[in-house]
Amino acid sequence: MPLLEVRNLSVEYHTEEGRFRAVEDLSFSLEPKRSLGIVGESGCGKTTAMLALMRILPEMGRIVNGQILFDSVDLLQLSVAEIARYRWSRISMIFQGAMNALNPVRTVGSQIAEAIQLHESVPANEVQQEVLRLLDLVGITAERTSQYPHQYSGGMRQRAMIAMALACHPQIVIADEPSTALDVMIQAQIMELLQKLQRELGLSILVVTHDLGLVAELCDDVLVMYGGRMAELGSADDIYNGAQHPYTRRLLEAFPDIENPGAELASIPGYPPPLNDLPPGCRFQPRCLVAEPVCSLQLPPTFSLSPVHWVHCVKAGAKESLAS
Repeated sequence: MPLLEVRNLSVEYHTEEGRFRAVEDLSFSLEPKRSLGIVGESGCGKTTAMLALMRILPEMGRIVNGQILFDSVDLLQLSVAEIARYRWSRISMIFQGAMNALNPVRTVGSQIAEAIQLHESVPANEVQQEVLRLLDLVGITAERTSQYPHQYSGGMRQRAMIAMALACHPQIVIADEPSTALDVMIQAQIMELLQKLQRELGLSILVVTHDLGLVAELCDDVLVMYGGRMAELGSADDIYNGAQHPYTRRLLEAFPDIENPGAELASIPGYPPPLNDLPPGCRFQPRCLVAEPVCSLQLPPTFSLSPVHWVHCVKAGAKESLAS
């Protein structure tokens, strides 16, 4: 049974220019102790979907449809006080840009302590011990507890954010672009840390990224998004070895192959559509090299290629069409 199930989630932004859908009819699930990578170009709705899941959308954001089921409880039906009991203690988030997410005028240790005090029933005299335990868990020594974020390297700040996300013993951790602004070696260390924590703590992890290498290394399943909608969803093996959506295929062709370093990389012509000016029909059809006339007339249905592999494309060669 899934620990988390998102059903037909739609999110709108209300701006001075009008209303537009940042996420539309998005469905996926996350099993206990598994990891799901959510990939796509900037502006495809990845982060908006995760903020909706946590119910921390900006003021102009509105969830207009769908269900978010955590252990069979619909988080969208909970009051503000009730959702606060789930946030951080059941589902936590490692925000993009660790330097900006940490308060620059407070020590790292005090910020982690505050998270514990707000959400956990830990005696005051044991809070500091718990802070040290969390920092040790992510590879930060005790003497760094009283230092400020600017005294940490980029990799250490990311580790501190991971420690803060784990402070309330969540079952699900959302990592939003966890490798942004880190060099390749530090990225690898952060990925190894997340894998280690998942094994040791039995975490389920949602990774939001545009880095296909990171997803291949860390994730069991992959959700590819484009224009606010799901393009393809399947196991990592389905996506990397049997991708069916033209967008997924072009993304993979644009990624370097270490077994064929001399191969020319593909590119995707054009730009992702602005979410307030989406094309008719399939969102990808203006950039698709294999589009047919029908692609510009209507949204494609969602096809099931296997019990765990779904594709939102008329050319998927599907065995069964599902109501989308």
